[in-house]
Amino acid sequence: MDVVQILVVVFFGILFAVLIFGAIIEPLYVLIFNKPIYIHWYPFALKLSDSQRNILEKEFVFYRKLSDQRKRFFECRVAAFIEKYKFIGQADFVVTDQVKVLISATFVMLTFGMRYYLIRVFDKIIIYPEAYFSTINKEFHKGEFNPGLKTVVFSWKDFEEGFRYESDNINLGLHEFAHALYFHGLKGKDQSSIVFADAYVKIQEYLVRSNVLDHLIASKYFRIYAYTNQVEFFAVVLEHFFETPQIFKKEFPELYNDIREMINFDEEDLK
Repeated sequence: MDVVQILVVVFFGILFAVLIFGAIIEPLYVLIFNKPIYIHWYPFALKLSDSQRNILEKEFVFYRKLSDQRKRFFECRVAAFIEKYKFIGQADFVVTDQVKVLISATFVMLTFGMRYYLIRVFDKIIIYPEAYFSTINKEFHKGEFNPGLKTVVFSWKDFEEGFRYESDNINLGLHEFAHALYFHGLKGKDQSSIVFADAYVKIQEYLVRSNVLDHLIASKYFRIYAYTNQVEFFAVVLEHFFETPQIFKKEFPELYNDIREMINFDEEDLK
């Protein structure tokens, strides 16, 4: 057998192994353990500049709590996010590195337990300096996710307030990105989306149990806007999951665990 033949055999051997992994091994693993076999693997990782890394270190609390290895994973994802999505300033808003890093880090935090995180339901992020007037419904908005235009929109003033106040359970960045993740998670075909969709079914079953919804409302833990519809409930719950996790876990442990499973979140990252 000459070199060419050996290379062909090796190539098809690797291809066969990849197909078996994707079609049989990992789906079976997900079925048993409710999570993908691996999350972090970056053979061609992009890197942040020193100044971008300093922004994370100084301004993003979640990043500071990570181990050194998980900080590197986080940085890779932030760099990849900045590379993939287009940031557009409106109404004379200037998009700086700080803006890009903090917005990207918010989405990376939300999806840190999911392997496929560079989702395609949006491709651009529009930032206004403050609340903006929507010509569609003739109202002022602080943020929105528009799947038709593949766009996430933020008021920077309100985005900043969302993560500066870390325990008020109001975080515009998390809220709007949660809408995008919801849209992707229930339609995506990747293993993380399968886990997401399965957990979503569990949450729906939990909410229709006798007295559960009444108990949620009576607790006043989630703001009343959460009960507008299922999409808003999911977004508000995720704000609480990241901002006051210990209270959430104590008040509603089953719902907390369903959300944790849904995004495959490592609780060590919240400590």
